[in-house]
This record gives sequence, structure tokens and C-alpha cells, in this order.
Amino acid sequence: MRNKIYADLVAAMKQQDKERLSVLRMVKGAIQLEEINLKHELTDDETIGVLAKQIKIRKESVLEFQKGNRNDLVESTNREIAILNEYMPEQLSEEEVIKVIDEAFAAVNPTSQKDMGKVMGYVTPKLKGKADMSFVSQTIKSRLS
Repeated sequence: MRNKIYADLVAAMKQQDKERLSVLRMVKGAIQLEEINLKHELTDDETIGVLAKQIKIRKESVLEFQKGNRNDLVESTNREIAILNEYMPEQLSEEEVIKVIDEAFAAVNPTSQKDMGKVMGYVTPKLKGKADMSFVSQTIKSRLS
């Protein structure tokens, strides 16, 4: 994963694709920062986590830009999200996510909101990078209440 991003960064330089180059440089920097913090080369799962974090940051930015009627920034940020999504694993459908949540409820057998952490602990390894974790969290909260 990491090597593919670096290879695409070189390709973007050669093609003079400024937008892709900018996004990939930012991702490379985020990956290197995480490697420094963890003191080891990132695994594919950790790299996906970095990408997911970058996508989440941009989605939050889009919401703020929409509030400020900055459509130019909304469009450019959405293009950045599209570039980042190319490196993410295929996202699970809503039905597949709910199926995993059902499995978690069957395995953990939660009784109250206090068991939220147990359920999230069960589903996170299965869904991280493959589903929107805020949707997962909201779904679990609504089922617990």
C-alpha cells in the first residue's frame, strides 16, 4: 500500500498532475509522521488508518466550507477525497455493516450503554477502513438505547 502511494507520487510528478501530486505528498507526510510516532514502518492496515483519518478531516472541512458558501473549496476538497478513496479498500454496504453489528450483539450480548466499548471493540477490527466508523457508532448507540 505504502509503496503504491510512493510510486503513484513519482508518476504524478512525471505527469505534472499538480492536484494528485499535492494530495499524495500530504499523504506521504502523514504516513512518515505516523511512522516516526510509532517507531516502525506502517503495515497496510495502519496505512489505511492514516488514509481514513485524512478523508475524515476533509469531509469535516467540506461541511465547514458549505456553511461558509465556499463552493470552490468544496469542489477541490471533494476531488482530494476522491483521490484518497482510490487507495482505500472497497467500502462495505450498509447491510454488510449492520450484519457485522448483529454478530457483535450476538457475541457480546450488551445490556446497556455501558457496553458500547465492548461492542465497538468487537466491530472495529472487522470494519476499520471498510466502513464509516461514525455511522457504525451511531447505529450501535441507537440499538443500545
